[in-house]
Amino acid sequence: MKDFEKLQKLIDGTDNIVFFGGAGVSTPSGIKDFRSKDGLYSVIGKNAEYMLSSEFFYTDPRNLYSFYKNNMNFTDKQPNIIHKYLTKLERKGKLKAIITQNIDGLHQKSGSKNVFEIHGTINENHCLKCNRKYNASYIFSSKDVPKCTCGGIIKPNVVLYGERLPDIFDDAINLILQADLLIVAGTSLKVEPASSLVKLFKKKLVIINNEKTPYDFLATLVINNDLEYIFKNLK
Repeated sequence: MKDFEKLQKLIDGTDNIVFFGGAGVSTPSGIKDFRSKDGLYSVIGKNAEYMLSSEFFYTDPRNLYSFYKNNMNFTDKQPNIIHKYLTKLERKGKLKAIITQNIDGLHQKSGSKNVFEIHGTINENHCLKCNRKYNASYIFSSKDVPKCTCGGIIKPNVVLYGERLPDIFDDAINLILQADLLIVAGTSLKVEPASSLVKLFKKKLVIINNEKTPYDFLATLVINNDLEYIFKNLK
């Protein structure tokens, strides 16, 4: 039995699925991941994390925004077969939630409703002074540091390095604990919070990633293969 057939059998056997996705879910849409050999960190260098940190934002917002606008503008990207399959699975009533580390908003663009963006999103931004909300197009079309009409600096609702995860992270944990099948895809599971979430789960676990992860030994099914190939073969 092929890997995708084994996965299909697990999906067919339950109506209580949660999906946890990392950067690999969006790479088929033309978005770079972070830690692969062709990822953002290898292109930018070891300072990439600092350039997406809260410290850098508050000390040098102009240069942070220069980096952010050059590397995080995903407004023209479109959902791929993985996003579309998950939307279909949600509409069937089988997929209860998508928990994503990605900030691109492609799950919502695909039509998925119950999406938990634990690292925030580029599509929501707020003024630090008056809390007025702004969309992504305003941010990426602005010059230098985006400013509110009140004069305050606008901050993306993206979790920068050094910031705590949003309150919805607790909801994500509860959803995972209640699931009968957890599908983890496109993440190396080498950093938090992904590794902690997988360690908490005690039922049927599927891990799909191009390379092995430190938690493959916990999984009911491990698939080391291309995500696009796997998902295009699912019904």
